[in-house]
Amino acid sequence: MWTRAQLKQNGLFHFKKNYWMCVLAALLLMLVGGVMAGGGGINFNFNGSDFEAELQEAVEEAPDTFGATMALVGGILAIVFLIIGVFGILLSIFVFKPLEVGGKRFFVANHYQEKTELGELAFGFKANYGNVVKTMFLKNLFVFLWSLLFVIPGIVKMYAYRMVPYLLTEHPDMDANEALTLSQNMMNGQKMNAFVLDLSFIGWEILSAITFGLVGIFYVNPYKAATDTELYIALKETGAGGYMQQ
Repeated sequence: MWTRAQLKQNGLFHFKKNYWMCVLAALLLMLVGGVMAGGGGINFNFNGSDFEAELQEAVEEAPDTFGATMALVGGILAIVFLIIGVFGILLSIFVFKPLEVGGKRFFVANHYQEKTELGELAFGFKANYGNVVKTMFLKNLFVFLWSLLFVIPGIVKMYAYRMVPYLLTEHPDMDANEALTLSQNMMNGQKMNAFVLDLSFIGWEILSAITFGLVGIFYVNPYKAATDTELYIALKETGAGGYMQQ
C-alpha cells in the first residue's frame, strides 16, 4: 500500500535528478491545462453593469437603421465567437489532449530513465494518434456528462479516470473502453486517497500564488507531476484493479 510520504519522496527524487527537463515539461502541461480550462477562451459578461440597459435604450431611441446595424454587428460577433469556440474545442481534442498524454509519458519515462528528453512530449502524436484522441475525448466527455448531474459526480469520475492518460503512455493501442474500465478499477478505493494527496500540495500552491507563479513553475508543478506519476506506478506495480504488466 502506498503512502503520501513515499510518493512525494519518490516524486521529488525523480524530479530533481532531471530538474530542467522536468520544469520545461511541467510548464508545457501547465500552459496546455490553462488553455483547456479556459473553455471558450474569451468570456464577455456585462451582467451587473448598466451596459446592456444603456445599449437597449440607445437602440430604441435611435433610427431604425442604427438598430439594424447593431443587430448585424451583434450577429457577426456571435458567429466570430462561435467559430473561436469551435476552433478551441477542436484544438483541445486534436492537439492539447495528445500533448497531455505526451507529458504523462515524459514523467513515466523519467521515473525509469536517468535522463529523459523532451521528445517524449510528442508521444501522443506518434503512437496510435487516432486511438489516443478517441480515448481522451471519451474520457473528458464522460466527466463532462457526469458533471451535469451536479459537481460532485463529475469530480468522482475525474478521479476514476485519472489513470487513463498514463495507461495510454504505455499502451497506446489499448481500446478506449478497456482504458476507462481499467482506470476505474485501479482507482477503486483510491479516489479519496488521491484527493488527499492533491490537498497535501495546497501549501505549495499558496506559496506559488504569492510568488506570482514562479515557485509553481520552478518547483511545485514538476514536483506534483512527478508525484502523480508515482501514484500510477505504485498502482501498476501492485497490480491494482487487475493491471497486468507487460
